[in-house]
Amino acid sequence: MKIKSTLLGLSAFLLAGMVQAQDGWNFPSDPAQEQKARELNAAYNDYMQSEQFVEATKPLHWLLVNAPDLNEAIYINGTKVYDGAANATADEAQKRVYQDSVMLIYDKRGELYDNAPKWIENKAYYAYQYYKDDKTKVGYIVSTFDKAIELNGELATPALYAYYFNAIYRDYAYNKSFTPEEILAKYDFIQKELDKAEAAGSDMTQTKGTLEQILVAMELIDCDFIENTMGPKLAADPTNEALAQQIFKYSVQYKCLSSSAFLSALELIDSNNPTYATSQVRAMRYIQEQDYAKAQPVLEKALTLAENDAQKAEIQMDLAKVHANLGRKGAARTAAKEAATLDPEKTKDAYSMIAGLYMNSFNDCKGGQSRVKDRAIFMAAYYAYQKAGDSQGMAQARAQFPSKEEVFTEGLQVGSSISTGCWIGESVTIATRD
Repeated sequence: MKIKSTLLGLSAFLLAGMVQAQDGWNFPSDPAQEQKARELNAAYNDYMQSEQFVEATKPLHWLLVNAPDLNEAIYINGTKVYDGAANATADEAQKRVYQDSVMLIYDKRGELYDNAPKWIENKAYYAYQYYKDDKTKVGYIVSTFDKAIELNGELATPALYAYYFNAIYRDYAYNKSFTPEEILAKYDFIQKELDKAEAAGSDMTQTKGTLEQILVAMELIDCDFIENTMGPKLAADPTNEALAQQIFKYSVQYKCLSSSAFLSALELIDSNNPTYATSQVRAMRYIQEQDYAKAQPVLEKALTLAENDAQKAEIQMDLAKVHANLGRKGAARTAAKEAATLDPEKTKDAYSMIAGLYMNSFNDCKGGQSRVKDRAIFMAAYYAYQKAGDSQGMAQARAQFPSKEEVFTEGLQVGSSISTGCWIGESVTIATRD
């Protein structure tokens, strides 16, 4: 898989340590060897300066073998020489020799100078460039990046995290070197590092996009994985909030919101660090499962966490549904009216619900003494539908009005007022269906 990523300033980062001379030269004590070392040191530097990298490898090789502690400069410059030689040759076998030499130079430098934190990230970069297509070597790339992170706590060049995760992907694809859980743990670590870089002012959009593409290409995560692999782990460790956060994140990302694992994760997250969103979604899950008694206190908590009237109106509508399903019609109406007051855009839904509550209350409220009074609740429903702008509902309610004859028979008059009684408790204007 090709990673298209621009590493701004990477060349400067990699070349910053290259030097021509340093203090602390240790030439051989034998005069002849000393003379030769001086001549070859000058020769490889001349070749390097003129970018004749293949030619530079010959004198440099003699120094690395015969005067390995001459000066750290031969290792600092050695990576440039052998990398340049690898890029200059068309012979694949010889190219690999030069590339392997870069890695060996870093290793020897570490033995002699014990300063790997200074250059280990550079080594990881070169390892990726050289070995990313070699399934026998991708594990080496990953371990080198791991070592860089271990030594320094992070990668100083955040864009390199795309290379690191691509190497993990290749090692998984080629060699099954990781479990899906291990890959996700590394992915989450990298995301946090990129978030830190963004907070410091770096643009990580492209790198994050690359990581997301790689994760999708791995095909690690689906709803079954979340439910059957991650879910049991959370069940076994129900206070593991880091795992709960993973489940929550992937459930949202892969649209697995109906799973039991998602609900368990959501319950833990919302209990420990509730937000308007977590409480609302948690309540919605309870409502979907018709567990209205559980939904009510969570919605009431969400109401205290709402940041504006629109959010409060949303919760009031949800509370209205909960009250209605628990048989508390008066409380349902109160909540629905409050929603309409908070957010006028909720007026249609609120009054349609209220009208529905009225329409469904006929059998509970009829007294059987006056047909007109019993049917007054349909008049209340009609006016509620009217507020909602629901002409179809208005027609359905009007069809249940009493007839003119029934109004006349009871000695009442069209246009006069009558109380609905019952829980509705409204005074309505008498009207007929005909």
